[in-house]
Amino acid sequence: MKKLLVTGSNGLIGSEVVSHFDALGWRVVGVDNNMRREFFGVRGDTRWNQQRLEATCRHFQHYELDIRDRANVLKLVTQIKPDMIVHAAAQPSHDLAATRPFDDFDVNASGTLNLLEAARQVVPDVVFVHMSTNKVYGDRPNQIKLVERPTRWDYADPAYANGIDETMSVDQSLHSLFGVSKTSADLMVQEYGRYFGMHTCCLRGGCLTGPNHSGVEMHGFLSHLIRTNIEEREYTIYGYKGKQVRDNIHSYDVVRSIELFFEYPQAGAVFNLGGGYDNTVSILEAFDRVAQLTGKPMRYRYVDQARVGDHICYYSDLTHLKRSLPGWTITKDLDTIFDEIVISWQQRLLERV
Repeated sequence: MKKLLVTGSNGLIGSEVVSHFDALGWRVVGVDNNMRREFFGVRGDTRWNQQRLEATCRHFQHYELDIRDRANVLKLVTQIKPDMIVHAAAQPSHDLAATRPFDDFDVNASGTLNLLEAARQVVPDVVFVHMSTNKVYGDRPNQIKLVERPTRWDYADPAYANGIDETMSVDQSLHSLFGVSKTSADLMVQEYGRYFGMHTCCLRGGCLTGPNHSGVEMHGFLSHLIRTNIEEREYTIYGYKGKQVRDNIHSYDVVRSIELFFEYPQAGAVFNLGGGYDNTVSILEAFDRVAQLTGKPMRYRYVDQARVGDHICYYSDLTHLKRSLPGWTITKDLDTIFDEIVISWQQRLLERV
């Protein structure tokens, strides 16, 4: 039986990884200490997802472990000797990083190094998949010429018709402290691949989403927006007229890329991973979509100040990913994503009544 170690196993991507590989017959060990609740309060709590996994998975075991704990990370990797590590644990918020810079860097950068070095010492042939972010590019995508449309911004430069590829520079741009800590981790994952010859990859995610997300204002755009609508609360738009654009990718399609990287491993690979242009939506467009599904008009207020380092328009060019991982494609379109998140939040909120 193949063995998998997943960090951030209570979260959106981590839990999808657990369920997927458990169904494939792998032994899955999940690491999570519910730090999302400590970062974001009760709305960020992920224990419900842990309980769901423990109730539904056949070969899953949860470990309460902080990835900043170097000695116990090494101990766990030594004990399990996994065939693959999927590193999905992170401090994911721009805003929170600015107020807690040491926690942000220690989790995102040092925690990643702890896992990489433990893997190199114990299982150097392991496949190591790191959930990186498009924020490694900082605000450089904002330098692309844009065209303003009634509900969104689009790229005016035909060179970016398919989106942003992996040649986009990570230099000479404003990242936010979160962007810097994640870039540090991204580069370290690449270096362990290139310098030590390990099978590593960085998945530079756009808006990763799905029904098992505990979205909050500071992280989890679509999940938070939909929950806000269902609860008839007020959503806050930060800058760019609410026309900022993101490409949304379902957590299942993320996990399929991970499964295929295990089949076609490389050393120090980098992939931009998102929904591509067909799965793009602006905030204003998302308001209309969710209102049509719930029958509730979106309440919102506008703050004429964008978040530091925030992208105006971003969607991923998936060409390199598709060439490197044969058989991978987007299977969940935007309609499906909205439907699943709406149903999930309606069910979860009903259970809490």
